[in-house]
Amino acid sequence: MAGEVSALEEAFRKFAIHGDTRATGKEMHGKNWSKLCKDCHVIDGKNVTITDVDIVFSKIKGKSSRTITFDQFKEALQELSKKRFKDKSDEEAVQEIYKLIEGKAPIISGVTKAISSPTVSRLTDTSKFTGSHKERFDPSGKGKGKAGREDLVDTSGYVSGYKHAGTYDHKVQ
Repeated sequence: MAGEVSALEEAFRKFAIHGDTRATGKEMHGKNWSKLCKDCHVIDGKNVTITDVDIVFSKIKGKSSRTITFDQFKEALQELSKKRFKDKSDEEAVQEIYKLIEGKAPIISGVTKAISSPTVSRLTDTSKFTGSHKERFDPSGKGKGKAGREDLVDTSGYVSGYKHAGTYDHKVQ
């Protein structure tokens, strides 16, 4: 039983941190809860729908809270297991739903891939840029940002090209 719970907890942590760089893995948002239910096939379209998943989440979480803990997560799974596996006993249904989730990780689908055709590479090669566009990039091809788009005024008080700029304080002392 301890092995199953750790595999379930591991799946909980993976889904809890998915898509959020600041997440610790101890609490899960509703968006990630829905993703877990979709990716692990808890939602079957007949007995359990997306609406059921959202209702269970809002019922389990605290009134002012936006997340659920691992204990609340298990409680929510118990609620869903009764709907998902109606023909089995409560204990068997919970074990079945745990089996669906254990060891799973978020599915990353539909991620846009960069196209590397000759046309695109020609258009994005900064070494071939001319005129004012050439000024926007340093020799390595990295953009200069605002400095490459606007003429920044030198407000140091010295004439441009003056060799001893910034040495006045050293001479006065």
